[in-house]
Amino acid sequence: MKAYKIQSNTGIDALKLVDRPEPKPATGQVLIKVRATSLNYRDLLVAEGAYGSGVKYPLIPLSDGAGEVVAVGEGVTRVKIGDRVAGIFFQNWIYGSLSKEKMKSDLGGGIDGVLAEYVVLHQEGLVILPDHLSYSEGATLPCAAVTAWQALVTKGNISPNDSVLLLGTGGVSIFALQFAKIHGARAIVTSSSDEKLARAKQLGADETINYKTTPDWEKQVYALTNRTGVDRVVEVGGAGTFPKSLQAVRIGGQISYIGVLSGRGNEIDPTPILFKSLTVQGIYVGSREMFEAMNQAIAQHQLQPIIDRVFSFTEAREAYLYLKSAAHFGKVVVEIE
Repeated sequence: MKAYKIQSNTGIDALKLVDRPEPKPATGQVLIKVRATSLNYRDLLVAEGAYGSGVKYPLIPLSDGAGEVVAVGEGVTRVKIGDRVAGIFFQNWIYGSLSKEKMKSDLGGGIDGVLAEYVVLHQEGLVILPDHLSYSEGATLPCAAVTAWQALVTKGNISPNDSVLLLGTGGVSIFALQFAKIHGARAIVTSSSDEKLARAKQLGADETINYKTTPDWEKQVYALTNRTGVDRVVEVGGAGTFPKSLQAVRIGGQISYIGVLSGRGNEIDPTPILFKSLTVQGIYVGSREMFEAMNQAIAQHQLQPIIDRVFSFTEAREAYLYLKSAAHFGKVVVEIE
């Protein structure tokens, strides 16, 4: 079979297509013919050696994939041949809290990922796809969607009376927009592109702010909320945006800290957390239990993931470069046929 491997931590050029023996499922394992995968910003960090010491190279990349069960090992009862499935991000995080040991089971990081024609995963590390989704749509769910779900629903307890600030229009933010709207919440979206903001409006964004033309966007958020601030912020920017998010959230509000798109390392004054009595929670994807609850909501509301562009399997490197350009709106997918 064909699979991609990142040979070293030297960047996208280290991504190589290689031949490998087709894997065989052992007891409790499942062989999946991968039909589609999707990329996350985290995959760029892995390729560039910026994701931490837990990544060992060479590595099959990508955490997010969907496909068809084509063989099962002895003792498999959760799925059957022909089922349409996706792998969960942390293969050992089934329910409960995240732990050090569970963190070592991240696909495309601690262990080989899914950018291959076939993969073997344990039956416990799989979920059934909602019937109305294609393989490409299903492949967008494991990281970005579950992250947004945990931020707003599992830990966020979002309600119809809430206002939510969403930074940018990448995978996590667009899923968060969709989840906010199915829960009846008000959504404010930022972007540097008026075209992307117009698309966000079409998906239900109540207000939009171009942070390039409005660099003090936190003041605009404050004005849009009657000088109160939003109830919740889905913070994907990191050190470059976090201080502004602290200003944009209301007293007693909640910030879900997720990404580092604007960089790391800047000194941040934590005083607003104290004086505004804020809840700041780190969100690192989620468990299978969260994934399955999210899939029920996706099926109930017939929610369609937003795919910006689809690349072929032989164009995986181009997919990485496109994601790195930040031109995308929603998710970038690599189909495997």
